[in-house]
Amino acid sequence: MTTAAPALFVIFNRGSGHGEAAELQSAIELACREAGRELHLQAVSDPRQIHRIARETVQRAQAVRGIVVAAGGDGTINAVAQAVLGSGCAFGVLPRGTFNYFSRTHGIPAELDAALQVLLRESPQPVQVGLVNDRVFLVNASLGLYPKLLEDREYWKRQLGRSRPVAFLAGLLTLMQGHSNLRLSIELRGTTHEIRTPTLFVGNNALQMEQIGLPEAQAIDAGQLAGITLRPLGRWALLGLLLRGALGRLGEASQLFNFSFGCLTVRASRRFGLGRIKLATDGEIVWMKLPLQFRVAPEPLLLIRPPGPAAERAAEPGAR
Repeated sequence: MTTAAPALFVIFNRGSGHGEAAELQSAIELACREAGRELHLQAVSDPRQIHRIARETVQRAQAVRGIVVAAGGDGTINAVAQAVLGSGCAFGVLPRGTFNYFSRTHGIPAELDAALQVLLRESPQPVQVGLVNDRVFLVNASLGLYPKLLEDREYWKRQLGRSRPVAFLAGLLTLMQGHSNLRLSIELRGTTHEIRTPTLFVGNNALQMEQIGLPEAQAIDAGQLAGITLRPLGRWALLGLLLRGALGRLGEASQLFNFSFGCLTVRASRRFGLGRIKLATDGEIVWMKLPLQFRVAPEPLLLIRPPGPAAERAAEPGAR
């Protein structure tokens, strides 16, 4: 007797990608109909409701042991993963964003038809999740200058459209405006360090680390997170770092302190007391109370993905 394949509960963001929600819905319905797969579609029109919708969808999927699927960019994927983690449900992804670091790292194609075939044919496999306090991040989490870069990037994307050149141009404009430095106290491997830096960046995505030229990609594959801080720099020096990152040579920069870890605690310096701080997680901006604890989640996501080492998947044509 053949056991029926699990039902798919697909949450899709009408605002992700290039406004192709109708085509996305039609393609998902057709693929599931041809595969004889039970499908439940849930559109999100208001991004402010996505966390509530994701929680409710996970509850419905749990009742029938279904698979919860996020169709959208890294922000949509993050919101749905937050609800799925710890639920016992498998997690699927149909990438529709600009960079799609999470899906690309795990070998999920950007082309919708190919991604649907992965979703319908492959099995769940565990993948690492990062946490900052209790908030999930799949790609990165950061504070300081990097959230400002993201905020400005979203503004220019609304004006000029979503593309990598627009994202790079937005970064240039932000750096030319100047910035302030954070004063932080970080606890790493039992030692406390007082630092002054324009940004603290924590990565959980080996492909992103490889693309900017940092060796911590291997540490992420080995079950750790990657940390990056910068020395206080002027705008022209920061511009030089941006260019190095674009060329995949950031690891050569002497102004960088990069390290790997399993747990990192961040507090405000005694000389610069703060109660909360602006944080970016997978491109979404939030305010969080200090202290912050960055760590690897104790349990993985069960992601529907192709089998094989992460390094092989990241090296596929078009990954860079």
